[in-house]
Amino acid sequence: MESFSLILAIVVVTALAFDFTNGFHDTANAMATTISTGALKPKVAVAMSAVLNLVGAFLSVEVANTISKGLVDESGIRPEVIFAALVGAILWNLLTWLVGLPSSSSHALMGGLIGAAVASAGLGSVHGDVLVTKVLLPAIAAPLVAGIAAMFATRLTYRLGRNADGKASEKGYRAGQIASAGLVSLAHGTNDAQKTMGIITLALVAGGSLAPDSDPPMWVILSAGIAIAMGTYLGGWRIIRTMGKGLTDLQPQQGFAAQTSAATVILASSHLGFSLSTTHSVSGSVMGAGLGRKGGVVRWSTATRMFVAWGLTLPAAALVAALAEWVCGFGDWGTALVAVFLVASSAAIWKISRREVVDHTNVNGHDEAPDEEPSGVVTQAMAAVTPPPAGTVTDDLSATIPAPVPTDPAAPAAPPAATTV
Repeated sequence: MESFSLILAIVVVTALAFDFTNGFHDTANAMATTISTGALKPKVAVAMSAVLNLVGAFLSVEVANTISKGLVDESGIRPEVIFAALVGAILWNLLTWLVGLPSSSSHALMGGLIGAAVASAGLGSVHGDVLVTKVLLPAIAAPLVAGIAAMFATRLTYRLGRNADGKASEKGYRAGQIASAGLVSLAHGTNDAQKTMGIITLALVAGGSLAPDSDPPMWVILSAGIAIAMGTYLGGWRIIRTMGKGLTDLQPQQGFAAQTSAATVILASSHLGFSLSTTHSVSGSVMGAGLGRKGGVVRWSTATRMFVAWGLTLPAAALVAALAEWVCGFGDWGTALVAVFLVASSAAIWKISRREVVDHTNVNGHDEAPDEEPSGVVTQAMAAVTPPPAGTVTDDLSATIPAPVPTDPAAPAAPPAATTV
């Protein structure tokens, strides 16, 4: 094994911690639709996903090489820079997990690496052509391609099965959905686990423990695969709820189409070495499947929040990483201060999450009807100025009571209603 300095050991441990957060943050990508449609029980689903993530980590190193060799200039990177990059990525992962938003762990890592590299060595340390062609363009294309493919696949699925027996067809699609979910988990391992491999390899090169342009050592591949599998098994239940129920209501046919489309896009990108966001791909396919079913809807309020988080991921992680790199520049005490801040912030986020626990027992539950949007300002204003119906008295804007009918005390009592036997 390579010779280690203390800072290099800290970087490797932090990288594996990021890989762990990546696992539970992105469990929803593979299993949210399978859990929401009832194809698999929640704990069984995350266990299956964890095993296949581990297997997928050994299938390729193309994405790892994009991270370690292509995105930033290796010669200007120190281990402290990579540590600062991981701080930005981990904090963004935890914040978006807390609010249940399926943002991109990949882009958090990219943003952190870019921000820390620029703070340390200037803009010239980032390879702009690689950033555009292998990060930014796939970020835009992936959800569009996966969404369009899922929409047409959903329509084709319903068309082909319109004369089939309902229960038998649904049972068959549930089985197909389990298979496609396994494919997404395998694809996730080939793409996301490699990002941590690339970061650790870059740190080893920066620390002088590996020669430049080296591939990830076997122990790096194994440890990254185990870390992401453990995180996956923990289950990011908050994001699973958003992905499975918050965007749209999926039937087994839609879940099968969405997962198959996403897996195809992710595997193709891994083969080409694109550092693709599996979150973007799966979210796009889920929305496409929602639009593909007649009468299906996409909850655009949730989707809009998700799009905003996507747009903020790169710059937010970059900013935090740049600040962390600035503090680390003061020496060992600065690095120690950043490490304490990371641990304290992570503990605080976890403690806040305990106020409303989401786990495998309530992941498919909702506090309120998801199809109902809150009344807008215009609707409330119209209700306020609309006169009440005749014969009613209003005591506030939300309730009406029947107006009392005037009676004459001298008038004879009304005869009882006739009873029919």
